[in-house]
Amino acid sequence: MGITDITYTQYTTLSGRCVFISGGSSGIGAELVRAFAAQGAKVAFCGTKERGGDNLINEITQAGLVAPFYEACDVRDIEALKNLLTRVAQRFGPIQVLVNNAGRDDRHDLDSLTPEYWDNCLNLNLRHQVFATQIVARQLKSAKLGGSIINMGSISWMRGRPQLIGYAASKAAISGMTRSLARELGGAGIRVNALLPGAIVTERQKRLWQDLKQDQEFLDMQCLKFRLEPCHVAQSTLFLASDDSCAITGQNLIVDAGLAQVSVDG
Repeated sequence: MGITDITYTQYTTLSGRCVFISGGSSGIGAELVRAFAAQGAKVAFCGTKERGGDNLINEITQAGLVAPFYEACDVRDIEALKNLLTRVAQRFGPIQVLVNNAGRDDRHDLDSLTPEYWDNCLNLNLRHQVFATQIVARQLKSAKLGGSIINMGSISWMRGRPQLIGYAASKAAISGMTRSLARELGGAGIRVNALLPGAIVTERQKRLWQDLKQDQEFLDMQCLKFRLEPCHVAQSTLFLASDDSCAITGQNLIVDAGLAQVSVDG
């Protein structure tokens, strides 16, 4: 989806704010970068080296918008991530919107699990979120600013998806972590929410695992009968980032067209 393919609601409170998005060079993350750039925010994002953000930056600048700041960063390297967040704040000011989006839904079964694989899975999908929150919260408290932190979860743990044990465990933990962080940071005016997407097929999933029969089954189980796209996640993320959601924190916002209401067995 290109930057001109959808018109997002304009939230005036996002204009000029520093926004950081992890995992922003592809999939849902790339659409988040487009959406926040269209708001006039000062956007910074990271991604992996094999999925560089140069093409995305070119697309955004060609649309007449301010170029985001991009740097390759492996979010499993916590020190590298913390250093990047510090440099972003030095460049744009304190990060007032943090979207902890980076993650990878690799398939695996119980029998093939090893301790090393398990640790790597949680590092990719969970650990970086709390340490990114730690450094951004320090920035906001020092500047005496409020902010919005949005943790990207998933409905996979709610539906008990097979072959996603580590991923589902990570995403379930994100929902619990979000509620605790909201309580801890609320006194500083920092809101923390989780956003749980449903059956959204990214380019990576199309390349590796897309099953047209299963895609149709998901559509049949949804209450709303249209295919979810990354833009639907971006719409809700913009709302949670803006001052329009100033009284919302500690919540798990499900964006799945009603899929989570139905169990895997129907």
